[in-house]
Formats: sequence, structure tokens, C-alpha cells
Amino acid sequence: MTQEKAIRLSSVIGPGFYGVHRSLMRQEYTHYWLKGGRGSGKSSYISIEIILGIMADPQANAVVLRKVAANLKDSVFAQLLWAVQTLGVAEEWESKVSPMEMIYKKTGQKIIFKGADQPRKIKSAKFRRGYAKYIWYEEVDEFLGMGEIRTINQSLMRGGEKFAVFYSYNPPKSLNNWVNQESLAEREDKLLHHSTYLEMPREWLGEPFFLEAEYMKGHNETAYRHEYLGEAVGSGGEVFHNLVFRRITEEEIAAFDHVARGLDWGYAADPLHYTVNHYDSTRRRLYLFYEIHKTGMSNRLLAEEIQKEGPGRQPVVCDSAEPKSVAELRDYGIMAVPAKKGPDSVAYGMKWLQDLEEIVIDPARCPYTAKEFGGYALESDGMGGWKARYPDRDNHSIDAVRYSREEDMRRIRIR
Repeated sequence: MTQEKAIRLSSVIGPGFYGVHRSLMRQEYTHYWLKGGRGSGKSSYISIEIILGIMADPQANAVVLRKVAANLKDSVFAQLLWAVQTLGVAEEWESKVSPMEMIYKKTGQKIIFKGADQPRKIKSAKFRRGYAKYIWYEEVDEFLGMGEIRTINQSLMRGGEKFAVFYSYNPPKSLNNWVNQESLAEREDKLLHHSTYLEMPREWLGEPFFLEAEYMKGHNETAYRHEYLGEAVGSGGEVFHNLVFRRITEEEIAAFDHVARGLDWGYAADPLHYTVNHYDSTRRRLYLFYEIHKTGMSNRLLAEEIQKEGPGRQPVVCDSAEPKSVAELRDYGIMAVPAKKGPDSVAYGMKWLQDLEEIVIDPARCPYTAKEFGGYALESDGMGGWKARYPDRDNHSIDAVRYSREEDMRRIRIR
């Protein structure tokens, strides 16, 4: 790298990213997890690296993703347009909105933008030359989990020997969130980097930004740590503190001997949720390893999906609020039984789940279950405390699990 180029890079890449840049130039890693708070510069850094990388390697292209396609234009697309302007190479690039893409005029290399609303529909990207060397997941915490991301990576990481996959995010508050859990997972081809606004040149962000940060620090230190320092501080209202997110192997599943199934019906726009889990009563561990989570699914199609999972004549404990649906599932050959519930069944069921030694969730097999259990929290009462009741939202998997384990809970009550 020439001195002229080094000076140019130092004027557009924050000092906190110099080490990441060196690792990228040496191709030391494949996966770059970049977390940080407001003003940390992580998205700006990634956009600069993608533009420079494509212009330096005639085989390199990029795919940039957000979970929801509607968010692309005003975030990553605008960010990469900023990058070509900042680098002084805007005239060498052409941009289009429909389809959304940027083209390096000299070679025809491309940056294409995709929403991951339906990850299985993201096929291997076709380029006039080269391959998708760079992949960028912006706001990766919006995705459902590593199972969804692996599906996309398996489609995109083809046709080349070296890849750089960027994952940028502000860590969610909850320590149980899958992104915060994933940051703890070690692998040789992964770099985890944490940046804050404190490492950025003051003139880049402007004095008002620093004044706002200092005000927040003095008036609400927890919010400051989360929003500006990018720390997973926890909301304080997390319901489950016994969650373990990991792969549950086929060997483990084959040995499970206390399996139960539960179903929470969907209502209008709400999804239905079907769970299959195993309870180890000796070690007081619950293993969640299979789910069906869909909106607008008919009972006939649901029965077909349940039969594919293969329960035989095993009972499926369903929310008793839908007796007609329970009867209809029976007509389709499912041994559906209504949950018994009771006046205090929700509170008791939640207490039973909280008191377990571990709730082990496979986030690849059960991404919605992992997301709901990990993010479930009490609602603030507006006065620094928490409302006494459990919120009735984003809890479809939790309800289904409660129904499936009613007999275990009743057995403990009788004792």
C-alpha cells in the first residue's frame, strides 16, 4: 500500500478499525462480526472496505442484505453511495434502484442488495464476472438466527476461495438474544470486534453528538451503556435466566425418551406454533428441538406437517380456546387433546419453566422459539419497576411449551 493510499484510508476509516482492516488485507478471517453503539462507524467502515475491495479485485462482487427489503434504500444503499462519494470515485460507479444495485463501470462488477424476508428464495447470485466475495448483513440482530443466515451463506458463498462476510449490529439489550449468544461462540475463521464513538475523530461526528452522549451518561447510565457503548446491559425484566442456545445433535434426539408436543393456535395475523421437546426430569433440563411456526396455515396443512414430523399416536396438547380446531385435527388423524389450563396455569407454568436448571434451545432447528424465549420480558410500569403480569405477546412458543408439559407440572403439584 502506497503512502498516498494509507493517508487516504486514515481519512475515511476510524482508528478503531485499523486492526480489522489489517486482518482483512491479510485475509486472516472469513466472518467479521462488528458490534458497537451509536456513532461507532462500523457501517461506514464496511462500506469503504467493500468499495475498495471490489475496485482492487476484478473477481470481487458484493451482496448486501437487510432482513426487510423495504429498509435497504435508506440504509445500506445510501451508505455505499456515501462511500463512493467519500472516496472520490462516484463517477466510476453507476447506481440503480430497480433492481437495486451498484455497478463498477470499468469492469461491470456489482453490488446487489437483497431483503431476506424469505431467505430460502435467495439463490446463488449470478455475476457477469467473478463471485460474491463480500457479503454484508446489516442490523444482523433483525434476522431470526444463525440457521437463517447459514441458509443464505450456503447459497452465496460459491465460486471463490476467499470470502469476507460482515455482520454489523448494535447489541440488543437482552443477554439472551441470539446475536449476543452467537458473539460468544468461538471459531477459527471469525473475528469479533467491538467499537464505540469514543474511538472516532471528534470532528467526524460533530460536537453536538458528544454533548448528547455526555448528557445521557449523566442522566441514564444504563441507557448510555447500551445506546452509545453498545453493551448488552439486559433490560432487567428478562423472564428467563436459564436459557442455553446450542446445537442439539441427532444422537441426543435419538436418545430422548420423554418427548411431548404442544400447539398454540394462531389468531388472525398471529402465527400458530407447534413444539416438540424432551424433558430430563432427573437433571431438570428441557430440550426444545422442533417447531412449526406459521401464519395463515389451515388445519389440514398443519396436520400434514405434524405427520411429517412423525408423532404416530402421541398426543398433541392444544390450546383449549379452539375446540373446533382440536376436533378438526383429530379428523385429520392427529391425537389432539385440549390443554386443561386452570385459573393460575399461566403463572404456574412460567414459574415451572423459570425454575428449570436449563432450557436448551437449538436456534437452527427452532429460530422462532429461540427468539421468543430469549426476548421475552416483563413490561415496564413507567416508574422504574415492572408490571406484575406476563405480557400476552410474542409468546406463542412459550404457550405451546407450557401446554406440552402440563402433565409434568401437575405431577409436581400433586407431590
